[in-house]
Amino acid sequence: MTHFAPKHTLLAAAIASIVLTGCGESSSSDAGPDFGSPTTAPSEFNEAALIANLTDNVVTPTYTQFQALSAQLTSDIGTYCQSEIDFEAQNTSENQVSTSLSTAQQSWRSTMNQWQQIELMQFAPLINNDGQLRNVIYSWPIVSTCGIDLDVVSFEAGNINGAPYDITLRTPARKGMDALEYLLFNTNLNHSCTTATVPEGWDNRTEQSRKIARCQFAREVASDINNNAQELVAQWSGENGFANELKTAGTTGNQFETEHEAVNHISDAMFYIDSITKDGKLATPLGLFANECGAEPCAEAVESPFANNSLDNILNNLLSLQKLYSGDEGVGFDDFLVDVGDNDTAVQMSNTIDAAIASIQAYQTSLAEALNTNPDQVENSHTEVKNVTDIMKADYINSLALELPATSAGDND
Repeated sequence: MTHFAPKHTLLAAAIASIVLTGCGESSSSDAGPDFGSPTTAPSEFNEAALIANLTDNVVTPTYTQFQALSAQLTSDIGTYCQSEIDFEAQNTSENQVSTSLSTAQQSWRSTMNQWQQIELMQFAPLINNDGQLRNVIYSWPIVSTCGIDLDVVSFEAGNINGAPYDITLRTPARKGMDALEYLLFNTNLNHSCTTATVPEGWDNRTEQSRKIARCQFAREVASDINNNAQELVAQWSGENGFANELKTAGTTGNQFETEHEAVNHISDAMFYIDSITKDGKLATPLGLFANECGAEPCAEAVESPFANNSLDNILNNLLSLQKLYSGDEGVGFDDFLVDVGDNDTAVQMSNTIDAAIASIQAYQTSLAEALNTNPDQVENSHTEVKNVTDIMKADYINSLALELPATSAGDND
């Protein structure tokens, strides 16, 4: 059976150019003699127990918590919208509007932090159909603020070119968690379009009218996210969901011919920390790969430019990796390494993940500000994450006889 890797389609399309145009990043990982070997597991380790623990006790709770948080986010945005409407009617105070906006913004942060853990847990259904479900929830790095501005007006009008407005038919770059960040945190009420197509009549509207229009569209976006979160949980946890497919690997009719293939599939998702976190979220803003500023530290290239949530995003990527690797409180990949006799790698990988987490937690400012005032600190964080991925791409893969995913196979960094 052919082994398959997560596609992260929209991410891969944007990040591929980063990898191909990389400059200045050192290469220190040499593949071992069994690098990327797809052979069976070299021990009697209970891979079924590893799969069951990770699916039931790590992934499932992360998915369901995101669903709950997205529901709360929808409610909080609704409350904020009503406060803006009441303020226009002079039925509430500016302070009450500010409070409800702060609550909605914090709700977005909580929901985004949870999603950033899911970013390292991209299995079916998130990777089906070229990552369609993932992308409608979070499309970064493909985001169109002009498209969002246009859809604010289209949603308010209730139609697109004469057809009823339907957010489920809109492209991912115009909705999802990315759009909510722009709508909730961007204080500039002017539209961002630089082409001939602009939101009709937008510049002639009052500030309050524009705030209400943006908020009402934000509520629609949040509702769509929650619907997609429910779909994610249903397709993952249902009787015929993918969690059960993983846990029954090796049985007749299962897409995974062996339990080891299922373990490899879970491992593949963890390499998001390499191709996306390390390269897209740190190396690119640093200028190690081409960015908006050329090849130098660039605050404009960070993942979360409006909410300044970039460091929390990276932190939650690392915390998710830590949970998948350690199994949280159950069986994890660290136990697998110990079982095959590679205790040194088990300890080293745990320590390097801890060091990378500590590096991100040490910031006293946003990532964008650090790129301007202390790029050495960002370079150190990149090095700490790279220390993790160096181990993953060599000793970890070799000792567990796992296959390197396509997203990292061509990366010699």
